[in-house]
Formats: sequence, C-alpha cells, structure tokens
Amino acid sequence: MSGLLSSLLRTKPLAVLRTESETSRLRRSLGTWHLIGLGLGAIIGAGIFATVGTAAAGDAARPGAGPGIVLSFVLTAAVCGLAALCYAELAAMVPIAGSAYTYAYAALGELVAWIIGWDLIIEYAIGNVAVAISWSGYFSELLRGLGLEIPRWMATDLRTALATPELLASAPHVLGVPIVFNFPAAAIVMLITWVLVVGIRESARLNATMVIIKLVVLAFFVVVGAAYINPDNWHPFLPNGWHGVWSGAAIVFFAYIGFDAVSTAAEETRNPAVDLPRGIIGSLIISTVVYIVVAAVVTGMVPWNELHTAEPLTVALSRHHLAWSMAIVAFGSVAAHTAVLLVFQLGQPRIFFSMARDGLLPPVFAKVHPRYRTPHVTTILAGVVVAALAGFANIEEMVDLTNIGTLFAFAIVSAGVIVLRRTHPEAERPFRVPLVPVLPTLAVFACLFLAAGLPAITWGRFGAWLVVGLTVYLLYGRRHSRLARSRTSDSN
Repeated sequence: MSGLLSSLLRTKPLAVLRTESETSRLRRSLGTWHLIGLGLGAIIGAGIFATVGTAAAGDAARPGAGPGIVLSFVLTAAVCGLAALCYAELAAMVPIAGSAYTYAYAALGELVAWIIGWDLIIEYAIGNVAVAISWSGYFSELLRGLGLEIPRWMATDLRTALATPELLASAPHVLGVPIVFNFPAAAIVMLITWVLVVGIRESARLNATMVIIKLVVLAFFVVVGAAYINPDNWHPFLPNGWHGVWSGAAIVFFAYIGFDAVSTAAEETRNPAVDLPRGIIGSLIISTVVYIVVAAVVTGMVPWNELHTAEPLTVALSRHHLAWSMAIVAFGSVAAHTAVLLVFQLGQPRIFFSMARDGLLPPVFAKVHPRYRTPHVTTILAGVVVAALAGFANIEEMVDLTNIGTLFAFAIVSAGVIVLRRTHPEAERPFRVPLVPVLPTLAVFACLFLAAGLPAITWGRFGAWLVVGLTVYLLYGRRHSRLARSRTSDSN
C-alpha cells in the first residue's frame, strides 16, 4: 500500500525539468509582445462578445448581474490576478511546456499532475468547442450582412436542431435521418490546426493580426455605442444584489480563460524568465480594462434583462438601428474568436506533448515535425476531436464545463506555489509572488468560491470526467511513467 501511495505522490525533480527546457526540440522564437499578444488572443474573444449578455440577463437557473456585470468582471479579474501571479512565478521558475500539468508534477506529485493534465483537456479542447460554436454564429451573421445565407442545418448544434421541428424538416435526409452539422465551426478548427502545424512563428503573426483587429473593433463599438447610452438603463445597478454579481462572475470567468495559455508556450520563448511573467500579467491587465468599458457601454445601451443572447453587442447596435455598425462588430468578433481558437489549439497539444514525454501518454504524442518543429501529431489529433465536437455540441454546456475545469487548474497551481516554496526554498525564482502563503491561499479559496456558483449538473459532469481520467492513468500512465522507470533503474 505504501508503495502504491509513494508512486502516486512521486514528484518530478526541478533539475530534470530545467534540463528538458534547455534541450527542447521546439523552436524558441517568442518575445514579451508575442506572449502578450497570445494572451490577448486567448482572453478577448467569445467571453466579451457572448457571455457578457447572458451574465447580465441571467436565466431561470441563476440571477443576472444586470449593470453590475462590471463588478462581476472586477471580481473575476481579482481572482484571475491572484492565479496569474502564481502562474508567473512557476512559469519563470520552470520554463517548460505543459503549464499547470508541469507545475503540479514538480510540486504535488504524479497523480495530481495527471488529474490536472486531464482537467486541462476541458479548459482547452472543450473551451475551444464553445469558441468554435460562437465563431460560427458570428460568421453566419457576417455573411448575412453581406447578403449571403448559410442553410440553418449547416450552422447549428444538434440540441437546437432537435428543438426546432422546422429546421429538421428543412435538412437533407439520409435513410430518413436528418443531417444536421455545424460546418463553419468544424471548418475553422481544421484551418487553425493546419496553421499551427506549419509553425509557431506563423501562428504568432496570425494571432497578432487578429488581436489588432478585435481591439480596433471593440474601440469602435465603445465610441459608437457611447452616444446611445441611456443612464436609466443602469438603474437599479444591482437588480439581483450581490448574488447576481457572484453568479455573473462565475459565467464571465469564461472571458478570462486564456492567460494561462501563455505558459504553454514556455519552451518556445526566447527569455522565459522575463517574458513569461510580463506576458501573463500584461495580457490580463489590458483585457480587464477592455472588458469593464465594453460591459458598461452595452448595459447602458440596452436594458439588462433584454441581453440574454449570444450576440449582445450586435443586439445593442440593432436596438438603435445601427445596421452599418453591426457588420463591423460581427467582423471583429470573427477575428476575436479566430485568435482564441488559435491560442487554445496551440495550448492543448503542448500539454499532450509534455504528458507523452513523461510516459503518461503513448510516445507518438511526443513526436515533433522534422521540418516545422511543432508537435504535429497532438496538434492534428486535438484539431480533429474539437472539430467533430463543435459540429454537434451546444455552447452553454461547453462554457460551464470549461469554467469549472479552469478554476480547478488555477487552484492547483496556486497551491503548488506554497508547496514549492517549502520543498525547494533554494530554487531560483526570477519572479516571486508577494505575501506567500497568504496570496496563493486566497487564490485557492477565490477559485473555489467562483466554482461554487456553477450549476450542480456541471459539477457532476466534471466529476465523471475525472473518474474516466483516473481510470486511464491507472491502466496506462502509472505503468509507463518515465519517472517511475528511472527510479526503478536507479534502485537496481
């Protein structure tokens, strides 16, 4: 029994992690502004263009924040800020691909690392399913504004189709079965996958272009929308009290997911000790300012209880008959979603890559393309799975699952800072979280506080996912762990 427990709690030495970082086969070509761009690319996307409306309006299951949605963004930013400081310390200390998975392996042991790696599939892969579905909606709106129309059966999820008899009737049938598939969502994922296989430098350039576009478009929305603000729409400011703010924060947390994706590019960063902390914290600060301003404008333009929609910004413009502006915002949203897809699809394969390098997944997942020097096998695999799910899944279920998975990862990383300060006090830390253990402990409890605002069914699904992951680890990962094999050979 003691042998089993020790095997589950074995940690990966920091010296080994640093050696892997120094001998990495991945190309180091990213600097501070590349990383800030990646962070903005991942953070500013579906969250601000979609969840700001549902979080403000609420639904039958949870109260809306109303105009107090700006406080929801502040609350969530505070939680993410605490987690970001912890990520920054560990990313600079252990500059290697894998993000929270790698940090957990060094601090909390192999079992926890596996759980986090499995959990991050929810953040990146499932999160990207939600982003791809939202991308499809805005892309369809953009085409509609240009006079083009995609048949609804080619751009909707299965649950919506089953609840819409006329949509099913309009779809083509094969052997009496209606064919419904969200083609734009699947197609954009596969296109992004191809870009990521070609190279990290090309991916960063495309991301930078998308980031510039979406920031310009959001600034355009603020300038145009500010002229149509009705201060009466901000009263009452907290229609459902602080409970509404808390519930809204649990939803808009999805808007902040992504800053941790910066750390997955650690092995492709030129000076990770300096660039990673700047990239993580800088992108979070810029995004928070943008979110608060946009949320204030959209709730000032439209009564908060009319914003339960996946396209709140275009709805606000439509309310004031600004059709010419809607096309511009729809274009900006497509660019924003594209950037998020790019960064999330970049992060997921690198976590698989790290897990395979450690022996917890089959070695084929650790292959690097001989020409492009990217983890092409895991990139293609992640792309195919996400594209397939995006073709059929519903966005609301994907958002809740992504939120709980990410909050869990943030809590583990924050705890990892405390553990490593105790177990490796001598380790070099180019960036240090202040007030340890107070701030990391606050980060853990803040993440759990936000997670408590998610529906019970989401907790149930998350638990089931972790049980599946634990089964995979016990059947494969534990038996093939490189760390276990190296210790066995050392003892012999």
